[in-house]
Amino acid sequence: MTSNAPRTDGTDGTDAPAYRLATRCVVPPKPEYKDQYGSSQIPVYLTSTFKGNAEFDYTRCGNPTRSALQSHLSQLQECRHTFAVSSGMAAMDIIARFARPGDRVIAGDDLYGGTHRLLVLLKNNCDITTDNIHMADAAVFESHVKKCAAEQAAGGPRVSLVLLESPTNPLLKVCDVQKYARLVHENLPDALVVMDNTMMSPYLMRPLDLGVDITYDSATKYLSGHHDLMAGVIACNRDDLAERIYFFIISVGNALSPMDAFMLLRGIKTLSVRMERQQKTALAVASFLDRLGFRVHYPGLPSNPGYAIHARQARGPGAVLSFETGNSDMSQRVVSAARLFGVTVSFGCVNSLISMPCQMSHASIDARTRAERGLPENLIRLCIGIEDPADVLADIRQALLAAGAVQEVDGELQRVPVEDEMEVLRAQLREKAGAECATAAGATEASAPESLVVSAPGKVILFGEHAVVHGVTAIAAATALRCYARVSPAEGRVSISMRDIDLAQSWDLEELPWHLVEGRTEAPATLDTGLVEALSAIVSRTESPGRRHAACLSFLYLYMSIGGPRAQDFEVRSALPISAGLGSSAAVMTCIASLVLYTHGRIALPHESITREQTSVINGWAFLAEKIMHGEPSGVDNTVAVLGGALAFTRAVEGANSLKENRLVPLRGFGALRLLITDTRVERDTKALVASVSEQKQREPERVGAAFEAIQMVADDAQTLLAEPPARDEFVARLGKLMVLNHLQLVQLGVGHTALEQVRSTCAAQPYGLSTKLTGGGGGGCAITLIRDGITEDATAALRTQLSDGGFVTYETSIGGGGVGVRKDDAPLPDSTDTLGAWADQGTWVYA
Repeated sequence: MTSNAPRTDGTDGTDAPAYRLATRCVVPPKPEYKDQYGSSQIPVYLTSTFKGNAEFDYTRCGNPTRSALQSHLSQLQECRHTFAVSSGMAAMDIIARFARPGDRVIAGDDLYGGTHRLLVLLKNNCDITTDNIHMADAAVFESHVKKCAAEQAAGGPRVSLVLLESPTNPLLKVCDVQKYARLVHENLPDALVVMDNTMMSPYLMRPLDLGVDITYDSATKYLSGHHDLMAGVIACNRDDLAERIYFFIISVGNALSPMDAFMLLRGIKTLSVRMERQQKTALAVASFLDRLGFRVHYPGLPSNPGYAIHARQARGPGAVLSFETGNSDMSQRVVSAARLFGVTVSFGCVNSLISMPCQMSHASIDARTRAERGLPENLIRLCIGIEDPADVLADIRQALLAAGAVQEVDGELQRVPVEDEMEVLRAQLREKAGAECATAAGATEASAPESLVVSAPGKVILFGEHAVVHGVTAIAAATALRCYARVSPAEGRVSISMRDIDLAQSWDLEELPWHLVEGRTEAPATLDTGLVEALSAIVSRTESPGRRHAACLSFLYLYMSIGGPRAQDFEVRSALPISAGLGSSAAVMTCIASLVLYTHGRIALPHESITREQTSVINGWAFLAEKIMHGEPSGVDNTVAVLGGALAFTRAVEGANSLKENRLVPLRGFGALRLLITDTRVERDTKALVASVSEQKQREPERVGAAFEAIQMVADDAQTLLAEPPARDEFVARLGKLMVLNHLQLVQLGVGHTALEQVRSTCAAQPYGLSTKLTGGGGGGCAITLIRDGITEDATAALRTQLSDGGFVTYETSIGGGGVGVRKDDAPLPDSTDTLGAWADQGTWVYA
């Protein structure tokens, strides 16, 4: 960099305080510029030239106000170099100058409309071509990068830039930034990985830490926060890139003006408080729309395909979301009916905004290209501000009602069914491309895969064990511990392997009673007792009564009822402890049902997410399998395994509540929660424990009834807390107290155990101070401990060691994640259970 270039890294070689991020928004640890008069704010240097100054001579090349801004931003992002220019597109224009005529650019198919317009200009004027690919699919990205590398090595065009956005605008698709950066650097070492971080801002994501070469923001958005200026920010760590960026800026002359630099400095100071408020409200809005049944695009929802990846690489989901009404005219009515929301493009300001991207921000992309890229014409984008969350939700509610998108029935909102335009278009595009992705009714075996990998989560009962049988609400949540299953072709037989329970059985296709079945898609309401008896006799030839017998019987029932006599090998592996009350049987049978449905062409393989129609089909079969395994299950375990997230379940019990049918309420308003699951390894008889509570109720109805009332109050408070969580620390503390209250009531019902109390006392002792309760049947089994956000990894490791020394087995996990998942790239299951998690992370998954 030239000697008179202004400092861009904000460093002066001295030690600085280790301020946290929110503090660094307000004041940089090492403020570089100190006013000669002691001004508490950086002055605005409104001058074009400077007299006799070694550092500054001309504002186009450098200005103290702009340099102070750049120094502050570098310290905020903890990077070496930051540059401020006149807009976000000005930043992209500077970065695009790294590409030479004839070069190749790799970008997403869901990128910002302004970026698309610039790339078209580069193609027309400079013969710089752009490959728009499906960035959310890691397998597609890796394949394309390697293809470009091979073509480049053979004399093809040089790939100069790889443009990433995560999440994208407006479909909020997520890519694994660290993995993508590594793939590019390994295969295309001369290409620059560039990240548009506008949707997150440096407060929520730092792409340079993930291996990106250059990151940029439209500072018009979150960094400013008030939509009263236009600015762009470019950041990097490499000195050679910084020198060229600086040269481009002074040559083009698009550096940020001193006045705008001053105003942007002012906006950054409130970035933390604005962003925290905005994304908290955004999560509440996304959860509200999701519960109504709209297709919602938001990485903060556990059902989002990119939820887990985004949680690893960002500090929060942000404050932009989009949803589909299914009908363009209806979407226009929703937008027109909004009162609090401003109808305009852009996002990131203190005011909430609403728009239809296809008619506004992405109108520069022609309709045919939008359709090919899966951008729904009826998509509505919401950009949440800092207004009171209740007012934001109320305005969305009244807009949906006024537009006829929802209706009120018995005091509750229900979505009004419409023919989904995008589903029709997607079907047309699939047919045009020659893809065999028919609907569940029309899928054929010819289009079905031969090999496939799926997974499903386990579950924990957070509240309401035992009382749920008697009409009290129970709350269950999906765990990050999952079961995995793979199917592959075989010869003349069908087999099942479940190494976790030492099960390996196979049957000749000819020995199975095919005359009793007719393959079908939808699960019947009741079991076919004749088929159960026939299959039980076959299984009994090699398996004695027990869990292996039940597993084989349930497997064969699903395989035969759904499919046909196709030779297949099924393999199941579990990161969940088996028979520990954590829903392992439901997770396994969800996997089996999914594999048979997909490989026998009963439902089509998913592309972006597993639809509600498909999850309904899978859940129906998983529930039937649970009936074989457990008699009369509640339906909680299989529903959590299929849908993920969390749910409140209330069984209709005459005399206990007024319900005419069982009620399931999805709960998706909370962020991921860390749990420690402790298996006491104490065997127990769940059926006997359930029966003992029923006997107590008959003998002492008042005492047991009071306990049930207390558990119902706990469950009600927990349901409200999970649906509309307060500030994070308060949320975790209140949830922990409710867990303790629930546990004490369960102990009163006689389903506790000394081993469980030992776990509780160990976790509650200092320095841990953690809340613990039994989960599932009790009488031994497992306990769950809520881990606070602030507890260190060392402290968690010490606690697990202490519990292990006591003879217990621990599993650290989180709750609230995705449901059943399909891996898009086939891969054999690993030999070791310990490597299941790492193996799963290497694949690209589509989740319910």
